[in-house]
Amino acid sequence: MEHLKPFTDSELNAILKKRSKETKFGEHIMLLPDYNDIYEQLLKLDVTYVIFGIKEDVGVFANLGNTGTSSAWDAVIKILLNTQSNAHTHARKVVILGALEFPAYQEKINTLDQNKKKDIFKVRKKVKKIDEAVTYLVSQIISAGKVPIIIGGGHNNAYGNIKGAALALKAPINAINFDAHHDFRAEEGRHSGNGFSYAFAEGFLKNYFIFGLHENYTSDRIFKTLKKLKAIQYCTFEDIMIRQDSDFHSELETAIQHISENPFGLEIDCDAIEGVPSSAMTPSGFSTNQARQFVHHFGKQTNVTYLHICEAAPTPDTETQVGKLITYLITDFIKARNYLK
Repeated sequence: MEHLKPFTDSELNAILKKRSKETKFGEHIMLLPDYNDIYEQLLKLDVTYVIFGIKEDVGVFANLGNTGTSSAWDAVIKILLNTQSNAHTHARKVVILGALEFPAYQEKINTLDQNKKKDIFKVRKKVKKIDEAVTYLVSQIISAGKVPIIIGGGHNNAYGNIKGAALALKAPINAINFDAHHDFRAEEGRHSGNGFSYAFAEGFLKNYFIFGLHENYTSDRIFKTLKKLKAIQYCTFEDIMIRQDSDFHSELETAIQHISENPFGLEIDCDAIEGVPSSAMTPSGFSTNQARQFVHHFGKQTNVTYLHICEAAPTPDTETQVGKLITYLITDFIKARNYLK
């Protein structure tokens, strides 16, 4: 399909660092023999998870944010493939598909000015094109009975994930979003801050829970809007971690009650994790271990439909640590789903 760069045997061999008396994750994953019909190929494989990346900063740029999210996939794949393969990691149940790439769009944003409305208008039209590619790929994977694990890009891609899942399942889905931000901004043209509002308005998103919303970065207008919509619930980071009016685990259960009865998407924004290089890096957020617990808790729910980890923006100095963090979240999700078997 257009925009998909398949992951190849030669790339795998170049990344793998084999060691005597050990087997690595990348030695047991599957690659597709043919990318002409992804749906048909996936139907033939005895796998559960299909991992792919989204290499783009376009949605973040369109939201006036800091770019860098296009580099997350490359940071992750090098670490993931060299993780140990053992009874816990279930590498044989994984297909590595490759990454959606948008080089022309990436080059375009380098020539544009975020302070000019006409430039932002141009970029938001490109985000709609990215939506189409994400929607199609996610729908193909879920229609084939597999679980997508989507890495990288901005949170604009939540829209394509939700729409793709809803189209595959022929019904609206729910979503849980581990995030400092609501991403429910106005429908003013597509960007990383309104993926959920667009999906909700168009009928692809039913119930939505925002976990750990930061009060300092949520407008009074948005708080009033969220409180009016029964389909949307949230807890704030300050309620849990600062005032301690509620606690982490009880809010997990509140969220489950709101979204888990129907198929739901699991969205992880790295902006919510303290100190992680991201498009809106925070000095005050949940810990890495809390993020891992969150993924485990929702990953073991029967109706979880996909996992999306986004907004990480690693630099050359931090790419190994970011790669390790996201690899932990990926393997925690896989372990959680096998935990129930």
